[in-house]
Amino acid sequence: MIVSSTDVQNNFGKYLELAAAQEIVITRNGLPVARLLGMKETVSFLSDRLLGIIPNDANEDKEKAERLARQ
Repeated sequence: MIVSSTDVQNNFGKYLELAAAQEIVITRNGLPVARLLGMKETVSFLSDRLLGIIPNDANEDKEKAERLARQ
Protein backbone atom coordinates (compact mmCIF):
# COMPACT_ATOMS: atom_id res chain seq x y z
CA MET A 1 0.00 0.00 0.00
CA ILE A 2 1.30 3.47 -0.85
CA VAL A 3 0.14 6.49 1.17
CA SER A 4 1.19 10.09 1.60
CA SER A 5 2.96 11.28 4.74
CA THR A 6 0.07 13.66 5.41
CA ASP A 7 -2.42 10.79 5.32
CA VAL A 8 -0.24 8.77 7.71
CA GLN A 9 0.02 11.74 10.10
CA ASN A 10 -3.73 12.22 10.11
CA ASN A 11 -4.59 8.50 10.43
CA PHE A 12 -1.59 6.96 12.19
CA GLY A 13 -3.64 4.47 14.23
CA LYS A 14 -5.29 3.12 11.10
CA TYR A 15 -1.97 2.59 9.31
CA LEU A 16 -0.35 1.12 12.41
CA GLU A 17 -2.99 -1.61 12.42
CA LEU A 18 -2.67 -2.16 8.65
CA ALA A 19 1.13 -2.46 8.93
CA ALA A 20 0.70 -5.63 10.99
CA ALA A 21 -0.64 -7.33 7.86
CA GLN A 22 1.08 -5.53 4.98
CA GLU A 23 3.91 -3.20 4.02
CA ILE A 24 3.01 0.47 3.82
CA VAL A 25 5.17 2.77 1.70
CA ILE A 26 5.02 6.38 2.82
CA THR A 27 5.58 9.10 0.23
CA ARG A 28 6.40 12.79 0.38
CA ASN A 29 5.70 14.84 -2.74
CA GLY A 30 5.03 11.60 -4.58
CA LEU A 31 8.43 10.05 -3.77
CA PRO A 32 8.83 7.06 -1.44
CA VAL A 33 10.62 8.06 1.77
CA ALA A 34 9.81 5.35 4.33
CA ARG A 35 8.26 1.95 4.94
CA LEU A 36 6.03 0.89 7.79
CA LEU A 37 6.22 -2.84 8.50
CA GLY A 38 4.79 -5.15 11.11
CA MET A 39 7.27 -6.91 13.41
CA LYS A 40 6.63 -10.26 11.74
CA GLU A 41 7.18 -8.86 8.24
CA THR A 42 10.90 -8.21 8.36
CA VAL A 43 13.88 -10.37 9.22
CA SER A 44 16.33 -7.50 9.51
CA PHE A 45 17.10 -4.22 7.84
CA LEU A 46 20.32 -5.58 6.35
CA SER A 47 18.82 -8.75 4.89
CA ASP A 48 16.01 -6.67 3.43
CA ARG A 49 18.55 -4.46 1.66
CA LEU A 50 20.64 -7.38 0.38
CA LEU A 51 17.68 -9.17 -1.16
CA GLY A 52 18.40 -9.47 -4.87
CA ILE A 53 22.04 -8.39 -4.54
CA ILE A 54 23.45 -11.70 -3.35
CA PRO A 55 22.88 -14.58 -5.81
CA ASN A 56 20.84 -17.53 -4.55
CA ASP A 57 23.69 -19.93 -5.31
CA ALA A 58 26.32 -17.92 -3.39
CA ASN A 59 28.78 -20.01 -1.36
CA GLU A 60 30.24 -18.06 1.55
CA ASP A 61 33.32 -20.27 1.97
CA LYS A 62 34.13 -20.18 -1.75
CA GLU A 63 33.73 -16.38 -1.90
CA LYS A 64 35.96 -15.94 1.16
CA ALA A 65 38.67 -18.16 -0.34
CA GLU A 66 38.58 -16.23 -3.63
CA ARG A 67 38.92 -12.89 -1.83
CA LEU A 68 41.84 -14.13 0.22
CA ALA A 69 43.55 -15.50 -2.92
CA ARG A 70 43.38 -12.05 -4.54
CA GLN A 71 45.17 -10.36 -1.65
